[in-house]
Amino acid sequence: MNMSAFYDLTYGMFILGTVKDGEYYGCTVNTVVQISSDPNLLSVSIHHDNYTNKILKESRLASVNILAQGAPIDVIQTFGFKSGANTNKFENIAFLPTADNLPVLEEGICGWLECKVVDYMELPASTLFILEVFEAERLGDHVSPMTYAYYQMVMRGGVPTNAPGHTLPEEEGGAPAGPQYVCSICGYTYDNSDGPFEFLPPDWRCPDCKAQKPAFVIKT
Repeated sequence: MNMSAFYDLTYGMFILGTVKDGEYYGCTVNTVVQISSDPNLLSVSIHHDNYTNKILKESRLASVNILAQGAPIDVIQTFGFKSGANTNKFENIAFLPTADNLPVLEEGICGWLECKVVDYMELPASTLFILEVFEAERLGDHVSPMTYAYYQMVMRGGVPTNAPGHTLPEEEGGAPAGPQYVCSICGYTYDNSDGPFEFLPPDWRCPDCKAQKPAFVIKT
């Protein structure tokens, strides 16, 4: 099997929150997908080893925080690498409870959804939850959502071993992921060492001849 085919699947980045007996729990996930619009249903898979999996089965309620590109990496890693079984992940995180007492981050998100668990099924390594959305809020068009690729290739964020997503080729000893771009003026090849070419700032210039980004074309 050519595992590199999985590199072209797209993922978002989210913090899933829930509450039980007045205590807040949550985890970083990249598997939230809308599967229906009538009713508004989402699916999300959570590894069996994740403590939030257990709590969500009991609480039956969840908030989905849609992470923005400006989300602090330490927040993402707190929810991704620590366990709610022995850590209060929300202790130093600014958040507001919704009307249903579900946690919504005060910064670093571009929107949120309140959901109830309507079903779930056990998979070999994780649980697939089906969530029905009963409230949602978007925080503005000027905020760009974070993708899994952005988190890995631009923010250089680490990935837990039980994360349901691929690792980058460079983590396996290969070349950086994504197409390479070459300057049509001087021939300089950008190798994605500072993240994907598309994510470089608009005022970025060729290190050799100072040409602007539009002068670059995909290397064939």
